[in-house]
Order: sequence, then structure tokens, then C-alpha cells
Amino acid sequence: MTSLTASLARGALTSPFKRAGRPDATLPPDRLTRPAAPVAPGPLAAYGRICGFTESGPLPLTYPHVLAFPLTMRLMTGHAFPLPVLGLVHTWIEITPHRAAAPDEPLELTVYAETLTPHRRGTEVTMATEARVGGELVWESRSGYLSRHATTDAAASPHASPGAVGDLPAVAEWRLPGDLGRRYGAVSGDRNPIHLHPLTARLFGFPRAIAHGMWTVARCLAEARPGDDIRSVRAEFRAPVLLPATVTYAADPTGGSFALRGAKGRVHLVGAVER
Repeated sequence: MTSLTASLARGALTSPFKRAGRPDATLPPDRLTRPAAPVAPGPLAAYGRICGFTESGPLPLTYPHVLAFPLTMRLMTGHAFPLPVLGLVHTWIEITPHRAAAPDEPLELTVYAETLTPHRRGTEVTMATEARVGGELVWESRSGYLSRHATTDAAASPHASPGAVGDLPAVAEWRLPGDLGRRYGAVSGDRNPIHLHPLTARLFGFPRAIAHGMWTVARCLAEARPGDDIRSVRAEFRAPVLLPATVTYAADPTGGSFALRGAKGRVHLVGAVER
């Protein structure tokens, strides 16, 4: 956790000197790797509790992303990374599990920046994460992070959205406390100021602290319990969840599409599971 704290401090220092939207911006070629190591049971249990996963079975589908987050932060807060890390918004994620990973299997983790793309609201970077066991690729993901800034480019996000959610039936209602961002940040290490307090969130244009996108998708998957036969999960974070909040989890009875809705039917997240 010390290295993650150092990365967060470095991000706070370097962000004011980075200007998103530079036409000559390039991504660092580095591939950062954490050698194979077992999963610590205490942090895993804490993560499972806050996201709603069961205490036994394979690793939660979203957990390798959390384990690799210190590597991601180290890369994104480096001097060669072109976007300011403070205020970055997670916009989408695709997860491909090649097989279920057991908690006692030592995971080797690799992170790299894949593409930098104009977005209608700024600039979006795609970060890739890979998890291996004994050299075998068992899990990988792609995530989009948006740096918001003024732009004349009307291009949409390059990521293909999951299908329309339509009138998916409500399955569960969750009341989210105002300190959810701080609690999840303590478990995941993601202490982006937009998630912590109303004051720090307002510095980046949000009226209140917002829930982590990765918490919302993890909570949906914990509720769905999609099993070990899935080929991929895709989720797009449509609108921030301002904390505190009451949200509704909705899902296709066949287990394909899911969504998270807020007050007056506002859609916060849409997702799809492919088997």
C-alpha cells in the first residue's frame, strides 16, 4: 500500500503540470508487472463484503482489477503519462476471464496503456490489465478513463456500448451511504478525490462525492452471480451515482443484460454478460 500512497501523492503533484488534449500527446510504452504473489485473504474478504460477493469460491470477477490498481496508478502518475490523473473518470470496462482463478493461486499482473482517443467530452485513455498463473493468461480487461476538457471534437466514445437496456425488470434496491466512496477507497486503494468528500468532488465539477464505477459493476455482478461459464462482461458507466443515493439493480431474467438505475429512471450503468 506504500507504493500506492506514493503514486497518489505523485499524481497530486504532477497533475497541475499536465494538459489534456495536446495534439502531440503520446502514451508511455512501459509494461509494469507485479511478480506472481498469493492473494491476501484479509483484503479479499473486505472487498467481498463491501461488494456483496460470497466468501467462498473463485476470485470475484472484478478483483484482479483491484489487485493491479497500484500498477495502474504508478503508470498513470508517471511523468510520461500525458493526462492528469486527478479527476479522471472511469467510463467503461470489458473483462475477459479465460478461466476461473482460485484465491490461493499466485497471480502475476501486468498493466499497460493501450490507446489514447479523442472523446466528445475530452480525451480517453484505454488501460489494459492482464493476470497470469504460471505463465497462463487467466484474466484480462480493458478500461476507459476520461480526462474532461473543452474540445471541438464531436466524436463519440470509441467503445461500443452494450445494447439498450429497455425496460429491464427491477431485481433489487440498494441504499448507498454518503461514505461509500471512502469505504470502497480504503478497500480498493482508489482514493480519487471525486469519490471521497463533497468538497473534493466539487473541485472537479461534481456536486457531491460519486460512487466508484468499479464498485457499481462489482455490486451488480455480485447480485447476478453469473457463474464460471461467462466469456466476457461489458459495462459502461453512463452517469455518476451521487452519494448518498438509492439505486435499483435491473436485469434480464436470462442473465444477459443488466443496469443500475437511480431516481426518476436515470441510468447509471448498463452492462452485458456474454456466455
